[in-house]
Amino acid sequence: MSSPSHPIVLTSSLNGPITAFDAVSGVPLCHFSGSRSPYHGLALVGNSFIATSHVSAETSSASIHLYNWWSSTALHNFLVPEPVAPLSATLDGLYLFAGGLSGSIHALSVPSGEILASYSAHNKPVSCLKISEDGSLLISGGDDGTISFVPIFQIIEASPDKSSTSLILQRFAAHDGSVTAIDSIMTQRNSTIISSSLDCTIKIWGLLDGTKLRTVTFPCAIMGIALDQIRKEFFAAGSDGFIYKGTINAGSKKHVNQTQEFIRWAQKHESGIVSLVMVSETNNLVSASEDGKVYIWEIETGEAIMGLDNDVGSISDMVVANGMERSLKFGKKSNNFYDGYSGLCRVELSRSLKDTLDIEDVLRVATKDRSRAIDMLESAISAYERLLELILKEAKKGPSSSKSGNGKHSL
Repeated sequence: MSSPSHPIVLTSSLNGPITAFDAVSGVPLCHFSGSRSPYHGLALVGNSFIATSHVSAETSSASIHLYNWWSSTALHNFLVPEPVAPLSATLDGLYLFAGGLSGSIHALSVPSGEILASYSAHNKPVSCLKISEDGSLLISGGDDGTISFVPIFQIIEASPDKSSTSLILQRFAAHDGSVTAIDSIMTQRNSTIISSSLDCTIKIWGLLDGTKLRTVTFPCAIMGIALDQIRKEFFAAGSDGFIYKGTINAGSKKHVNQTQEFIRWAQKHESGIVSLVMVSETNNLVSASEDGKVYIWEIETGEAIMGLDNDVGSISDMVVANGMERSLKFGKKSNNFYDGYSGLCRVELSRSLKDTLDIEDVLRVATKDRSRAIDMLESAISAYERLLELILKEAKKGPSSSKSGNGKHSL
């Protein structure tokens, strides 16, 4: 019999360790030390790794720390050419993307840390990164208010002399302030992007041409967004400490900015919320704020049902590991952390840890090439389908209308 699913909440900090919590019981599980992680600087890399951006306090050198689930210290330290903040990884954990202060995005191979490609996506620092729902596109937002997206297979297979403009499938001016978060809804009929910003808005865009479908205006800056499981409702993280819930209506072209377009939940956080994440196993929402508070919410009632005991202080980012096998079991809590482990996760699997690691290495080597080939083929097919749709749409508009787009690059 397989182990039950076990969602785990991970929080990072500029001044403290990464902390893992049981999302069901709220119990802290373990700490991962040695990183100073900025806003949006935490990401899950497949089921095997945790990545965090890091800037050394002593040397100011930039790097990315890669952890596995069995040790509190970093397994790898990936050097990057500039300080980076936002991170995002492909679902298979083979590729990691990092957004830099220069506006460039760097693609790294995991677990080697080799930089496969770098390209300029924005004129100011990259503020957020997101893999599209179908896994085919890397979508980024910048402090310059723009959104861009690139087929992932093109990034991975790009030659060193390929220009950034030839990689970017679409880029358009989206907000008057920094883009704080992005999500996507990919369907056969309509694919859309949802973005939030410091300009106090959430906007919904057509993926193919960057057409603005809808704007919702809030009384404060929006620091993050999350979508429900059926992707019909959004949840917005307010810089005022409130969570706002609204309906997406992605197909509507009505421009709205009235307060009835959302409801505001009762306040629990005393400072700005930095991250919202949906827990798929329980259909609950998790929120984390700058003051170090973490709450789990029942989305139907808008009530906070649990607070997590975070003793680290400020929080810079939060992610949730959904679908984890319940293989983390813990001993009696001691003054340090858990007896005999001093902050390390105790992992009890059906096999010994050594055997598990050996098998994992063998399987990773055996399936790596096949997995890469299948993923790249699927990504290429999906991206080319979207590219063809865009070309056909531009062709229908005619030469005169194609010159008056939304700031997007010509293909």
